Amino acid sequence: QVQLVESGGGLVQIGDSVRLACEVSGRTVDTWVVGWFRQNSEKEREFLAAVRWYGGGEDYADFMEGRSNIYKDTSKNTAFLQIDGLKVEDTATYYCAAARNPGAGRSVSEYDDWGQGTQVTVSS
Repeated sequence: QVQLVESGGGLVQIGDSVRLACEVSGRTVDTWVVGWFRQNSEKEREFLAAVRWYGGGEDYADFMEGRSNIYKDTSKNTAFLQIDGLKVEDTATYYCAAARNPGAGRSVSEYDDWGQGTQVTVSS
């Protein structure tokens, strides 16, 4: 099993940037993809971005293209998601998740282990 702990959330202003971190521990050898998702009271959990843990390769939801960057530091077993130009509608709980399937994509069901989430609140 893999454990994931998110950090970096908080109260930010419109237009700010936020860098979220996801520390991965446990059987990291089984981790092939780390993804970021978010959920608020109005929407189901939605995919934001994912990075392949071994080798390269990133994937972004269309609405995240151009305003976010996902990357990893495998020496620290940590994945990061930076989001720029924050909007009020970005307010949500942000989750990272790990998939044992190398082909995992954008679906919540493809991910095996989840963190507890970190809250990002964008204030106007």
